[in-house]
Amino acid sequence: MKRIGYVGLGIMGTPMALNLIKAGFDLTVWNRTEAKAKDVLDAGASWAESPAEVAEKVEAVCINVTDTPDVEDVIFGKHGIVEGNPGDTAEMVVIDHSTISPASTRLFAERLAEHGVDMLDAPVSGGDVGARNGTLSVMVGGKRAVFERCSLIFKAVGKAITHCGPNGAGQATKACNQVLCAVNLMGVCEAMALAQREGLDLEKMLAVTTAGAGGSWSLANLGPQIAEGDMKPGFMIDLINKDLNIVQAESTGLNLPMPATGLARDLLRAAAISGHGRDGTQALSRVFEKLGGFTYHE
Repeated sequence: MKRIGYVGLGIMGTPMALNLIKAGFDLTVWNRTEAKAKDVLDAGASWAESPAEVAEKVEAVCINVTDTPDVEDVIFGKHGIVEGNPGDTAEMVVIDHSTISPASTRLFAERLAEHGVDMLDAPVSGGDVGARNGTLSVMVGGKRAVFERCSLIFKAVGKAITHCGPNGAGQATKACNQVLCAVNLMGVCEAMALAQREGLDLEKMLAVTTAGAGGSWSLANLGPQIAEGDMKPGFMIDLINKDLNIVQAESTGLNLPMPATGLARDLLRAAAISGHGRDGTQALSRVFEKLGGFTYHE
C-alpha cells in the first residue's frame, strides 16, 4: 500500500500524518477545519473535500477523531468513506486510530464488511510526544492478514505494534491502557502532593522515584509538568474523561467493579468542571491543590 488517506488532523493526527509522509506514503487528507491541515499539506499531502473523496483515491483510510459518533459519521454519514469506496476491491481498509467503544467497533467492522471493506481498530498510546517521534504503542484488532498487509503503515507511526485479536480487541486493550493512565496519574499527583507538603525538592523527588519501582510514563513525563505548573495539553482532560466513560460502560456490561478507576474518573470530572477540560491530563493536579490547600508550583 502506498496511497493512504487520513481523516482527523488534531494533536495526534497531524504528527502521525506527517510521519506517514516521511515514510514515503502518498497521503490524501480531510479535516473538518481545513486550516488545521496546513502543516500536513505543506509537507506534501493532497486535500480532499470529504471523507468520501479521500476513499476514492486511496487503498487505506486512517481515522483519528474524537469519539464513537464521530467515527460512525466519517465512515457511514453523508459523504462518508463508504460513499467513496468503489466496492469492487478487497484492498480497501479502514484503520481507526481513535479511541472508541469496543462494542461499536465490532458493529462498524460488520457494516464495513457489507461494503467489501476491511477494518482494523488501532488505537494508540504515547501522547503527542510519541506521535511526533513515531514511537507510539499501537494496539490492533482485526483480521491477522489485514494487520500484516498494513504493517508498514503502523511502523511509520509506532514502535510497539501488537495484534491483539479480532475487531474490538484493540479498543478493549486501549480501555485497559486508559485505566492504568488514570489511576497512575492519580498516584503521581498524590505522591507529589505529599512531597510538596513535606518540603521536599520536587525535582530531586521525581528523579529518585522515576528510577525506582514506582516509576512510570506519567511520573517521568507529567510529573515535571506538574512541578512547573505547565498544563499544556498533550492529551486533554476532556478526552480521558470520554475514554473513562467507555471503560465504565464496558465494566458495567461485564458486572465488574472498578473502584480505583471510579475515583480517578470522579476527580478528572471535577477537573473538567473546574475549567480544565481542555488542559492536559496533568491538570488533575489542580484538584489535589484545592483539596490540600497547597500549590505544586510557586
